[in-house]
Amino acid sequence: MHLFSRIKLGSERYPALTGVRALGATVVFLDHFPPWVAAHITINVMAFFFALSGFLIVRIYYEQAEFTRRWLSKYFVNRFARIYPVYFLLLSIAVCLQHDFRPWTLITNYTLTHALFHGTELIIQPSWSLTVEECFYFLAPLFMILARRHNFWVPFALACFFLMAALVISNLGIAFLGTSAFVLTTTFFGHFIEFFAGFYLALALMRLEKQGSTYAPGNKYTMTGLAGVLLLVVAMAVVYRHVPISFRAIIVINNFLIPVPIAVLYWGLIRENTFLSRILSSNVSGLLGRSSYSFYLLHTLVINYVAVPLLLSRGGFRPLYVLLTLVATWCASILVFVGYEEPVNILIRRVFRSQDKTVGMQSTLFQVKP
Repeated sequence: MHLFSRIKLGSERYPALTGVRALGATVVFLDHFPPWVAAHITINVMAFFFALSGFLIVRIYYEQAEFTRRWLSKYFVNRFARIYPVYFLLLSIAVCLQHDFRPWTLITNYTLTHALFHGTELIIQPSWSLTVEECFYFLAPLFMILARRHNFWVPFALACFFLMAALVISNLGIAFLGTSAFVLTTTFFGHFIEFFAGFYLALALMRLEKQGSTYAPGNKYTMTGLAGVLLLVVAMAVVYRHVPISFRAIIVINNFLIPVPIAVLYWGLIRENTFLSRILSSNVSGLLGRSSYSFYLLHTLVINYVAVPLLLSRGGFRPLYVLLTLVATWCASILVFVGYEEPVNILIRRVFRSQDKTVGMQSTLFQVKP
């Protein structure tokens, strides 16, 4: 209970979405360390994180966003405080473990530009998504101000233009943006619709909140969203069963189709009181969700440097190793979150005085991470 009170569990405005982060991080873990060899998950888990980031960033900052030095500096301090300290710590540990001190590798990884250059070494493999997130954070003020001055479709059209420009650059034969496949799978430009699904959801919810209660009886949105996600998961499984695998089909499903049912599912989790929303809103889900960023960056280090070597050297029942590693990684992540991530985040924001309401809404949910 002391731990719960220390990190203010239960104070989130949209608590079920915090639980989504915990569930998503667990699915990513099981994809990287499956209980059975080659039993990988075909669903695009990152789409859930990207749509959530789009929703939360817009919901926090939309009404206050402005092109002033004061606002932009505090906005970027907030994003830096939330993302970089844990990444810096775990990246430094990974560098020491791997003994990889090549200058270009270090520069691109420490600056979070590594996933913009095709063929660049990822010292922490899942960190490619941080580059995607950072690109969205960088462009989000422009997108929000355009939407506020015009409408949602103006920034959406601009993002489409950015994708087209990125695809043109990808054909120049340079490392930056590399290939069209690289752009579509590893950069913000290829994943922008996932963020914009959350963007649209945030605008719709803000309109609804101004009218009064957002509660919706029943479970139609939740069930519709789940059914849509399940349908696309089945479609992905069918695509992977056919050889040669259709890259175009994968991109269409993962990047362009699945954001729609995800947004519908989030709409249901926010507005409907269902069994799923209650599970995701529990204190346990909240604790894991708040620790999910540390977990996301930490889990491959634990898998690669502890669990797999033990499994290979001692043998045994693989599912048991997976379960024990999952539990141990969550425990370590909670300790990192409580003892390092959250205190450093608060310290940086206090030092730079970036916590006032002119920057954005203040809520413990609004700590956006991949």
